[in-house]
Amino acid sequence: MKGYLGAGIVAMLCWTGGAWAAPAKPVPYWASLTQDEARMRVGPSLDYPSSWVYRRRDLPVKVVQVLGLWRKVEDSSGTQGWMHVRLLSDTPTAIVTADIASMRNSPQDDARAIYRAQRGVVGRLSSCGKGWCAFEVGGQKGFVRANDVWGATE
Repeated sequence: MKGYLGAGIVAMLCWTGGAWAAPAKPVPYWASLTQDEARMRVGPSLDYPSSWVYRRRDLPVKVVQVLGLWRKVEDSSGTQGWMHVRLLSDTPTAIVTADIASMRNSPQDDARAIYRAQRGVVGRLSSCGKGWCAFEVGGQKGFVRANDVWGATE
């Protein structure tokens, strides 16, 4: 009897270890879109209609809830909906929310501005600290003020 009980527990743990396991990290956390086109849905299933279609890889989103393989996300405008986990990545990204974000050659206000990123530009972050983020857009690298972008700046 013990052998069957042990095997049953192992089988149950294996079954629950997939889609219904607890999330690996606490919410909220940052993610980014892995696809050039990603659908946000009204509910956590393909049976729910799309409420929004995003057409920008690396767009940052904040994951606010986890349900199996589905993530409830929030975008920079505050819109919330559900996305399948395969559409999301842990790559830290941000979107420019200021009218113009000066990309500087070092993380200081008096550093030389080497690029200017307009509102809506999406880039990858490598680190943030002391109010500045290392920001890369299309191979161009610089530092932007953390309050000029929305994304994985924390």
